[in-house]
Amino acid sequence: MNKTILSSALTSILLISSSLTIAQDKVAGSGPNPFSDCGIGAALFTKTKWAAVSSNIIWDIGTTAVTSATASPETCSGKTIETAQLIHRTYDELLEETARGNGSHLTAMLNMMGCENSSHAAATSDIRIKLSTEITNPNYQLKTAQEKSSAYYDAMNSAVTANCSS
Repeated sequence: MNKTILSSALTSILLISSSLTIAQDKVAGSGPNPFSDCGIGAALFTKTKWAAVSSNIIWDIGTTAVTSATASPETCSGKTIETAQLIHRTYDELLEETARGNGSHLTAMLNMMGCENSSHAAATSDIRIKLSTEITNPNYQLKTAQEKSSAYYDAMNSAVTANCSS
């Protein structure tokens, strides 16, 4: 039954994705594959397509990846992917440095996102505020590394958008 539900959801998403791509006057299939090239799955599993697809489907039935591919395909590669990979690989260090307010991983991450040094303190403060709710949640310790990395990425992206001009 779960396979049937998952298959139906996947089919629906693919149909929506196809219609959105066509609606934007693009040649069908000319953009990134939303399930393997976009979303947190692509960020975490750059060389393993099946793992990227699985991760995106498991995370939110692929809706974030599809939205990224159709609304802003440029987010499916480049600095966002590299930054997501850095966050996932160095999550513990980033968390500690964010709490402290500085550190080499934190600086590298913000620089990768195009945040100028003069904006780092404000961005870091925003990340800290957003993560404080996440970390104090009683279920935080039960979350997977992917879920924690994704929450950190969301907090960072929001902070960079609000505080950094790029």
